[in-house]
Amino acid sequence: MSRRAQLLSSALIPLVCLAACKREPSPAAEPAAPSAAAAPAAAAPAQAGAETATAAATAPTEAALAEVRTSMDKFLAAKSFHAVMTVEGSAPMQNELDFVAPDRYRMAMPVGTQIIIGDTMYMEMHGQRTRVPIPEGTISGWRDPLKIEQNRNSLSVQFLGQEQVGDQQARKYRVQHSQPEPGEFLYWVDRDGLPLQLRTSGEAKAGPYTMTLQYSRFDDPSIAINAP
Repeated sequence: MSRRAQLLSSALIPLVCLAACKREPSPAAEPAAPSAAAAPAAAAPAQAGAETATAAATAPTEAALAEVRTSMDKFLAAKSFHAVMTVEGSAPMQNELDFVAPDRYRMAMPVGTQIIIGDTMYMEMHGQRTRVPIPEGTISGWRDPLKIEQNRNSLSVQFLGQEQVGDQQARKYRVQHSQPEPGEFLYWVDRDGLPLQLRTSGEAKAGPYTMTLQYSRFDDPSIAINAP
């Protein structure tokens, strides 16, 4: 499969960098330093507590796994959505995608707009329109390109905290899977439990890339996709 085909397939998936900020106390408020003998003993419990808290915050949990599975189920059940795909790397690009169940897709790209309805693709490339049949079963794979159903029993999920995505507050997760092959992506979920953003990285023939997908307009009846 070409890199372009892979990216188009990936665009149909339902995929906070944590920073620690240490504030130094002012000289006036700074307590007297403990003795050399006492300092290690006093610091050890605090350090151990911080490490335990950090590990607990990022450890895979059943609750986080359940939340991500529920979000993925809601994504697969959506009747329509809009997505913006941004690819960074050696071949940067930005495309917009609309989906209407069960089998209608519209991809707006710099070279033109591609529409898929059932087993037919209407391609617009540099002002030229072409109607092309696509192989049977292609679309069923595009609706679930990360093979969520196959991966359900191999997911490992870590909750990474809250993060602002655009004008919305989101819960951020790191999702890892072992089927059909090992992989990982970052996954942001909105207050309604729907995917808000997904980010994944990989290696293509042109070099490494990072792809970010931002989702909106779930179940919006105004999204319509018709043959040109």
